[in-house]
Amino acid sequence: MTSIRGWFNRPIISNANPWGGDNGGGANGGGSGGSGTPTPPRNPWAVPPGGRKGPQKPTALDEFLRKARGGGGGGGGGMPAGFPNPPTRTVWLIGAGVILLAWLLFTSVHNIAPQQRAVVTFFGQYAGTLEPGIRLTPPAPFASVEKVDVTAFREENFPEGGGENLVLTGDQNLIDLAYSVRWNIGDPESYIFQLADPTATVRATAESAVREAVANVTLDQAIGPGRTLVEQQVRDRMQRVLDEYKSGIRIQGVAIKQADPPERVNEAFKDVTAAQQDASAVRNQAEAYAQQKLALAQGEAASFNAYYAQYILAPEVTRRRMYYETMEAVLARTDKTIVETPGGVTPYLPLDRARRPADPPVAAREIPNAPAGAAQPGTGQ
Repeated sequence: MTSIRGWFNRPIISNANPWGGDNGGGANGGGSGGSGTPTPPRNPWAVPPGGRKGPQKPTALDEFLRKARGGGGGGGGGMPAGFPNPPTRTVWLIGAGVILLAWLLFTSVHNIAPQQRAVVTFFGQYAGTLEPGIRLTPPAPFASVEKVDVTAFREENFPEGGGENLVLTGDQNLIDLAYSVRWNIGDPESYIFQLADPTATVRATAESAVREAVANVTLDQAIGPGRTLVEQQVRDRMQRVLDEYKSGIRIQGVAIKQADPPERVNEAFKDVTAAQQDASAVRNQAEAYAQQKLALAQGEAASFNAYYAQYILAPEVTRRRMYYETMEAVLARTDKTIVETPGGVTPYLPLDRARRPADPPVAAREIPNAPAGAAQPGTGQ
């Protein structure tokens, strides 16, 4: 290719290798040595002629550049001679951009579930609470986000891992008490910043409240009808103490699972309890019988008062009515028929027994003091 020279007699376009030597080796050799043998292109990363004196080891920068290019320079490395160098700087910039984008994505965008609340701190100071949804915050480490579940119920069981848990009652007796406490998070900010160990705080508060409540009741109340009262007192005491701590915890309930005497005297207490239950059952039966008799007496008294009121209004009619009702009630329970006539007493054989001759004869007797003018039974009069 013909060189085009311009000002100062310098070539503008030339086919000469810019790194020294001639790519094609012209007719005259074109090499740096003037011989006919073409000179290979010089490695641009190699030490320039006359640039360094004496043997020197490659620097760390040279090793880094060599590894970035795939190893080796010129045609002696992993790439053939004349192959263009990879855009190392562009690759590094793209990788840094991807890392930066991922960092912003994972530390600035937050998905808050419906049962969660997120507490945001900016440089370690409380900055706000995020509601459910997709929320944005400054990236880490400028802002930090901690999610808490405010709907899940935690349960603490006492004693932990089973065993015996002896508690002293108000009448100086011991009971083996097993119970559980259910709680959840009411205020996420206070829950995170006020308590170092929320679970340990809840357990310590529960044990203290239970011992205080049981110390105010007797043994019979603790193992019997007073258990509901103890549960309510424990819940109220725990909530009051945790509110004083500003813990952000809500006590949902306390349940006593077991309230028995110690194992060594449990059988004796069971016998006492059985005897108390029997006594209570007998007492209830006696009270029911008394109520029944009382109601019957009150009914009879009310009936007598009603008859007396009618008797005052019509004594004769009331007297006959009472006589008829009484005789009907008496004769309904007997198989005898009594006939009273003015001339005396006549025996009468009932018709329903006329076909049974084996039956003994029917006796007849006279009923005195019949009201004058009263209709005689069996005569239709």
